[in-house]
Order: sequence, then structure tokens, then C-alpha cells
Amino acid sequence: MKAEDQYHRFVGWSDEDSTYIGYCPDLYLGGVCHSESEESCYSELCQVVRDEIAHRLAKSSPLPKPEVRATRDLDLASA
Repeated sequence: MKAEDQYHRFVGWSDEDSTYIGYCPDLYLGGVCHSESEESCYSELCQVVRDEIAHRLAKSSPLPKPEVRATRDLDLASA
């Protein structure tokens, strides 16, 4: 399994910001990208996650253990 495939990524609509926001709770606190379309936001989020993992691996930094589980934690992460 690729390292980036271990981390849950999700996109949610923000009424407050009137935009879609992308999240990867195991790597970032809060949203990391936004877009007017759900698909565009998810695509950008996937690239952000790949870049972050490549950056950490290039610096020999440890990757955080994936902890978030979709059925349990995603509502908490976007709150």
C-alpha cells in the first residue's frame, strides 16, 4: 500500500465559507484546501497529501500513524 493511501481524506461543504474544504486529519489540523467544486477540492487535497508525504520522506521525518477512521472520527475532524 502506498503511504498516502493510509490516510483518510475527505471533502465537506462549509456553509460559513460557502465553499468545499478538504481535510486530512492525520496530517493536518483543520482544512488544507478549498474549491467551488467537490471534485476539484478532492483532487487538490490528494495532491497536497502526496506532496506532504514526499516532503517528510525526503527529510527522513517519520510519518504519523494513521488514526482517523471514517465511521468514527470525520465529523469530529471537521468541527
